[in-house]
Amino acid sequence: MIIRPAKRIRGSISVPGDKSISHRAAMFAAIAAGPSRLRHYSTSADCAATLSCLEKLGLQVERNDCEVIIHGVGLNGFAAPDCELDCGNSGTTMRLLAGILAGQNFAATLTGDESLRSRPMQRIIEPLEMMGAEISSNKGRAPLRIQGAHPLQAIDYELLTASAQVKSCILLAGLHAEGKTTVVENEITRDHTERMLEWFDANIETGKPEREPETVRFASITGPAQLTARDISIPGDISSAAYFIAAAILLPQSSLEISDVGLNPTRTSFLDQLRLMEPAIEIRNQRADCNERRGDISVSGETSSIGHQTERITINGALIPQLIDELPLLAVVGSQREGGIEIRDAKELRVKESDRIAATVAGLRAMGCEAEEFADGLRVNGPTKLRGARIDSHGDHRIAMSFAVAGLVAEGETEIAGSDCVAVSFPEFFDLLESVGK
Repeated sequence: MIIRPAKRIRGSISVPGDKSISHRAAMFAAIAAGPSRLRHYSTSADCAATLSCLEKLGLQVERNDCEVIIHGVGLNGFAAPDCELDCGNSGTTMRLLAGILAGQNFAATLTGDESLRSRPMQRIIEPLEMMGAEISSNKGRAPLRIQGAHPLQAIDYELLTASAQVKSCILLAGLHAEGKTTVVENEITRDHTERMLEWFDANIETGKPEREPETVRFASITGPAQLTARDISIPGDISSAAYFIAAAILLPQSSLEISDVGLNPTRTSFLDQLRLMEPAIEIRNQRADCNERRGDISVSGETSSIGHQTERITINGALIPQLIDELPLLAVVGSQREGGIEIRDAKELRVKESDRIAATVAGLRAMGCEAEEFADGLRVNGPTKLRGARIDSHGDHRIAMSFAVAGLVAEGETEIAGSDCVAVSFPEFFDLLESVGK
């Protein structure tokens, strides 16, 4: 894909349904009893992989554009698959589905593409084996062969890595366990699973343990549990909207409206960071629907205000899990402001779809920016007048989209190699970007 410079971003758009919520909606609907209608389901290849896996487990799935109907079979109504369950590039599919499969009375194998098979899975293998499942793997990586146990053993588990996927995997397995399963996290991660369990009438408890820091949270599920089929309206994906918001604040005289975007408090730290840079971002029409916040986002201004502050912004600690998807994009934004940006405590970026620390630093250097790489993050100097370059996406949708935004503010053309990887999360991305780039 060739990206050419733009003068401004203008228009009104909507973005596809939230990927994290869509995955969970499909899986929770599957283990409920009866049909659930999922409106504005994500168009991503990742979420299509979840539906495909559910069909191989005997679920009836109806698709009509962005509406999906899942005919739930309850906790124990799944059928043993006659082939491997291909999760594609989706870590969410693999890790959450593993929690469901751990409580079944049959064996199943989860696999995926080369990238997914390289990602760490020991973080879910350990707690699931503690609960009674038998799992074989390729040295802690996929393929995962899961021999379920029924019922599972309830456990108390403290997360070793801040991960909403691991937390969700254990809570889903806890639905099959006798008694209360509790997950404690020392850094707050996205809480879509807890909210959706409540929406589907599960007995879920959340809160802060006594005498613990504010960042320590717990979630407990009491099983065995029977979920109630529910319809869900899925908000637009704020992680997809982030690229357009960033482009609008980087380009002077932009005016952009994005309607019906998810505003879950564990997902809006990206907006908070941009506000530190003084962009004109306004949230309107806030409301709650299906246990999730949503609203409309407006970005406007006569001039870009990114360069108004001179102090380097540092992102680290408890903020990292809430910004994990947007960190490469924030590095691009930081290249355009006085003082630049530094990101630390983000070693998890090394084991995403690509090594996002290395890929981000390499891309910025190719475009003429001074960037320093650390084991757990990076430092970007700014402001830098970027120049067009050939960027290797490394097959990573977040890298491809982040550098597409960089290409809009660069001098000359920018080529995104392997740009088709954006279909993993946002197949409409380039068409939508072209429609608002003026």
